[in-house]
Amino acid sequence: MSDYLDCVITEHNPAQKNIDRAVIWLHGLGASGHDFEPVVPQLGLADDMAVRFVFPHAPKRAVTVNGGMLMPAWYDIFEMSLERKIDTAQIEESSQQIHALIRREMERGVAPEHIVIAGFSQGGAVAYHVALGYPERLAGLMTLSTYLATNDTIDYNAANKDMPILIEHGSHDPMVPIILGEQAQQLLSAKGYNVVYHTYPMAHQVCMPQIQNIGKWLNTVLA
Repeated sequence: MSDYLDCVITEHNPAQKNIDRAVIWLHGLGASGHDFEPVVPQLGLADDMAVRFVFPHAPKRAVTVNGGMLMPAWYDIFEMSLERKIDTAQIEESSQQIHALIRREMERGVAPEHIVIAGFSQGGAVAYHVALGYPERLAGLMTLSTYLATNDTIDYNAANKDMPILIEHGSHDPMVPIILGEQAQQLLSAKGYNVVYHTYPMAHQVCMPQIQNIGKWLNTVLA
Protein backbone atom coordinates (compact mmCIF):
# COMPACT_ATOMS: atom_id res chain seq x y z
CA MET A 1 0.00 0.00 0.00
CA SER A 2 1.31 3.45 -0.95
CA ASP A 3 2.13 5.90 1.81
CA TYR A 4 0.55 8.64 -0.30
CA LEU A 5 -3.04 9.65 -0.88
CA ASP A 6 -4.34 8.88 -4.36
CA CYS A 7 -4.06 12.08 -6.40
CA VAL A 8 -5.08 13.54 -9.71
CA ILE A 9 -1.96 15.08 -11.27
CA THR A 10 -2.08 17.65 -14.04
CA GLU A 11 0.84 19.68 -15.29
CA HIS A 12 1.11 23.15 -16.82
CA ASN A 13 3.85 23.43 -19.43
CA PRO A 14 5.86 20.27 -18.64
CA ALA A 15 7.43 20.37 -22.13
CA GLN A 16 8.76 23.88 -21.54
CA LYS A 17 11.22 22.88 -18.84
CA ASN A 18 11.56 20.67 -15.79
CA ILE A 19 8.67 21.07 -13.36
CA ASP A 20 9.94 23.24 -10.51
CA ARG A 21 6.68 24.62 -9.09
CA ALA A 22 3.75 22.82 -7.44
CA VAL A 23 0.26 23.50 -6.15
CA ILE A 24 -1.34 21.00 -3.76
CA TRP A 25 -5.10 21.71 -3.88
CA LEU A 26 -7.61 20.02 -1.58
CA HIS A 27 -11.26 19.51 -2.53
CA GLY A 28 -14.35 19.99 -0.37
CA LEU A 29 -16.54 17.51 1.51
CA GLY A 30 -17.99 14.74 -0.65
CA ALA A 31 -16.03 15.81 -3.75
CA SER A 32 -12.85 14.36 -5.29
CA GLY A 33 -9.48 15.34 -6.65
CA HIS A 34 -11.11 15.79 -10.07
CA ASP A 35 -13.15 18.73 -8.74
CA PHE A 36 -10.66 21.50 -9.60
CA GLU A 37 -8.78 19.71 -12.38
CA PRO A 38 -10.73 21.60 -15.14
CA VAL A 39 -9.72 24.94 -13.61
CA VAL A 40 -6.00 24.58 -14.45
CA PRO A 41 -6.20 25.55 -18.17
CA GLN A 42 -8.39 28.55 -17.24
CA LEU A 43 -5.88 30.08 -14.82
CA GLY A 44 -3.79 31.82 -17.47
CA LEU A 45 -0.49 30.77 -15.95
CA ALA A 46 2.69 32.25 -17.41
CA ASP A 47 4.08 30.43 -20.46
CA ASP A 48 7.54 30.18 -18.93
CA MET A 49 6.27 28.50 -15.75
CA ALA A 50 6.21 24.70 -15.32
CA VAL A 51 3.77 23.77 -12.55
CA ARG A 52 2.54 20.44 -11.24
CA PHE A 53 -0.98 20.52 -9.78
CA VAL A 54 -1.61 17.79 -7.20
CA PHE A 55 -5.27 17.19 -6.35
CA PRO A 56 -5.46 14.53 -3.63
CA HIS A 57 -8.59 12.45 -3.01
CA ALA A 58 -9.74 12.54 0.63
CA PRO A 59 -10.34 9.11 2.20
CA LYS A 60 -13.92 8.01 2.78
CA ARG A 61 -15.13 8.37 6.36
CA ALA A 62 -18.40 8.65 8.26
CA VAL A 63 -19.65 12.23 8.52
CA THR A 64 -21.85 12.83 11.56
CA VAL A 65 -23.77 15.85 10.22
CA ASN A 66 -24.70 13.80 7.15
CA GLY A 67 -26.24 11.01 9.20
CA GLY A 68 -22.99 9.06 9.49
CA MET A 69 -22.86 8.56 5.71
CA LEU A 70 -19.53 7.43 4.29
CA MET A 71 -18.11 9.99 1.88
CA PRO A 72 -14.80 11.57 0.88
CA ALA A 73 -13.96 13.78 3.87
CA TRP A 74 -10.81 15.26 5.34
CA TYR A 75 -12.39 15.10 8.82
CA ASP A 76 -15.70 14.46 10.57
CA ILE A 77 -18.05 17.37 11.32
CA PHE A 78 -20.05 16.81 14.49
CA GLU A 79 -22.19 19.93 14.37
CA MET A 80 -22.88 22.59 11.70
CA SER A 81 -23.03 25.45 14.18
CA LEU A 82 -21.14 28.62 13.29
CA GLU A 83 -18.34 27.32 15.52
CA ARG A 84 -18.29 24.04 13.57
CA LYS A 85 -17.61 21.20 16.04
CA ILE A 86 -15.14 18.97 14.22
CA ASP A 87 -12.74 16.06 14.72
CA THR A 88 -9.43 17.89 15.20
CA ALA A 89 -7.48 14.61 15.41
CA GLN A 90 -8.65 13.80 11.89
CA ILE A 91 -7.60 17.28 10.67
CA GLU A 92 -4.14 16.57 12.09
CA GLU A 93 -4.10 13.14 10.40
CA SER A 94 -5.10 14.68 7.04
CA SER A 95 -2.46 17.39 7.51
CA GLN A 96 0.25 14.76 7.94
CA GLN A 97 -0.88 13.15 4.68
CA ILE A 98 -0.47 16.52 2.94
CA HIS A 99 2.97 16.92 4.56
CA ALA A 100 3.88 13.62 2.83
CA LEU A 101 2.78 15.06 -0.53
CA ILE A 102 4.92 18.17 0.09
CA ARG A 103 7.92 15.94 0.83
CA ARG A 104 7.26 13.99 -2.38
CA GLU A 105 7.31 17.22 -4.42
CA MET A 106 10.60 18.17 -2.74
CA GLU A 107 12.03 14.76 -3.67
CA ARG A 108 10.96 15.49 -7.26
CA GLY A 109 13.00 18.68 -7.22
CA VAL A 110 10.46 21.33 -6.18
CA ALA A 111 11.76 23.60 -3.42
CA PRO A 112 9.26 24.25 -0.57
CA GLU A 113 9.29 27.99 -1.33
CA HIS A 114 7.83 27.07 -4.76
CA ILE A 115 4.90 25.04 -3.34
CA VAL A 116 1.44 26.54 -2.81
CA ILE A 117 -1.05 24.85 -0.47
CA ALA A 118 -4.67 25.44 -1.49
CA GLY A 119 -8.07 24.17 -0.42
CA PHE A 120 -11.79 24.64 -0.89
CA SER A 121 -14.25 24.36 2.02
CA GLN A 122 -13.18 21.36 4.17
CA GLY A 123 -9.97 21.19 2.16
CA GLY A 124 -9.31 24.83 3.03
CA ALA A 125 -9.53 24.11 6.74
CA VAL A 126 -6.82 21.47 6.30
CA ALA A 127 -4.78 23.82 4.08
CA TYR A 128 -4.73 26.40 6.90
CA HIS A 129 -3.54 23.76 9.35
CA VAL A 130 -0.81 22.51 7.01
CA ALA A 131 0.64 25.80 5.77
CA LEU A 132 0.50 27.91 8.95
CA GLY A 133 2.33 25.23 10.90
CA TYR A 134 4.78 24.13 8.20
CA PRO A 135 8.44 24.36 9.32
CA GLU A 136 9.82 25.59 5.97
CA ARG A 137 8.83 28.65 3.95
CA LEU A 138 6.12 27.88 1.37
CA ALA A 139 5.17 29.91 -1.73
CA GLY A 140 1.70 30.69 -0.47
CA LEU A 141 -1.60 29.59 1.06
CA MET A 142 -4.90 29.86 -0.82
CA THR A 143 -8.18 29.16 0.99
CA LEU A 144 -11.54 29.23 -0.79
CA SER A 145 -15.01 29.29 0.81
CA THR A 146 -13.67 27.94 4.08
CA TYR A 147 -12.90 28.67 7.73
CA LEU A 148 -9.97 28.54 10.13
CA ALA A 149 -11.02 25.52 12.15
CA THR A 150 -7.93 24.90 14.27
CA ASN A 151 -6.65 28.29 15.41
CA ASP A 152 -6.33 26.90 18.96
CA THR A 153 -4.36 23.82 17.91
CA ILE A 154 -2.17 25.02 14.99
CA ASP A 155 1.48 25.24 16.00
CA TYR A 156 2.03 28.52 14.10
CA ASN A 157 5.53 28.42 12.62
CA ALA A 158 7.60 31.56 12.15
CA ALA A 159 8.99 30.13 8.87
CA ASN A 160 5.75 31.13 7.15
CA LYS A 161 5.06 34.42 8.92
CA ASP A 162 5.60 36.36 5.66
CA MET A 163 3.92 33.80 3.37
CA PRO A 164 1.31 35.36 1.02
CA ILE A 165 -2.22 34.25 1.96
CA LEU A 166 -5.20 34.54 -0.39
CA ILE A 167 -8.66 34.12 1.19
CA GLU A 168 -11.69 34.11 -1.13
CA HIS A 169 -15.36 33.68 -0.30
CA GLY A 170 -18.83 33.89 -1.83
CA SER A 171 -21.04 36.60 -0.37
CA HIS A 172 -24.12 34.31 -0.67
CA ASP A 173 -22.53 31.12 0.68
CA PRO A 174 -25.21 29.08 2.52
CA MET A 175 -22.80 26.28 3.53
CA VAL A 176 -19.90 28.28 5.01
CA PRO A 177 -21.25 31.73 5.93
CA ILE A 178 -19.07 34.61 4.76
CA ILE A 179 -18.54 35.73 8.36
CA LEU A 180 -16.24 32.69 8.77
CA GLY A 181 -14.03 33.88 5.92
CA GLU A 182 -13.95 37.34 7.46
CA GLN A 183 -13.03 35.92 10.86
CA ALA A 184 -10.05 34.05 9.37
CA GLN A 185 -8.89 37.17 7.54
CA GLN A 186 -9.16 39.32 10.68
CA LEU A 187 -7.50 36.76 12.92
CA LEU A 188 -4.51 36.22 10.61
CA SER A 189 -4.13 39.93 9.83
CA ALA A 190 -4.07 40.63 13.58
CA LYS A 191 -1.24 38.09 13.88
CA GLY A 192 0.71 40.03 11.26
CA TYR A 193 0.17 37.76 8.25
CA ASN A 194 0.13 39.12 4.70
CA VAL A 195 -3.54 38.42 3.81
CA VAL A 196 -5.40 39.37 0.63
CA TYR A 197 -9.18 38.91 0.96
CA HIS A 198 -11.69 38.89 -1.91
CA THR A 199 -15.42 38.20 -2.05
CA TYR A 200 -17.58 37.37 -5.05
CA PRO A 201 -21.38 37.48 -5.51
CA MET A 202 -21.75 33.69 -5.48
CA ALA A 203 -22.77 30.75 -3.30
CA HIS A 204 -20.54 27.81 -2.19
CA GLN A 205 -18.65 27.55 -5.48
CA VAL A 206 -16.05 29.23 -7.68
CA CYS A 207 -16.69 31.65 -10.56
CA MET A 208 -14.75 32.71 -13.65
CA PRO A 209 -13.62 36.18 -12.42
CA GLN A 210 -12.31 34.43 -9.30
CA ILE A 211 -10.47 31.78 -11.33
CA GLN A 212 -8.76 34.53 -13.33
CA ASN A 213 -7.81 36.31 -10.11
CA ILE A 214 -6.42 33.08 -8.63
CA GLY A 215 -4.30 32.69 -11.78
CA LYS A 216 -2.85 36.19 -11.36
CA TRP A 217 -2.06 35.47 -7.72
CA LEU A 218 -0.39 32.14 -8.58
CA ASN A 219 1.69 33.84 -11.29
CA THR A 220 2.94 36.25 -8.63
CA VAL A 221 3.67 33.86 -5.75
CA LEU A 222 5.19 31.17 -8.00
CA ALA A 223 7.28 33.63 -10.06
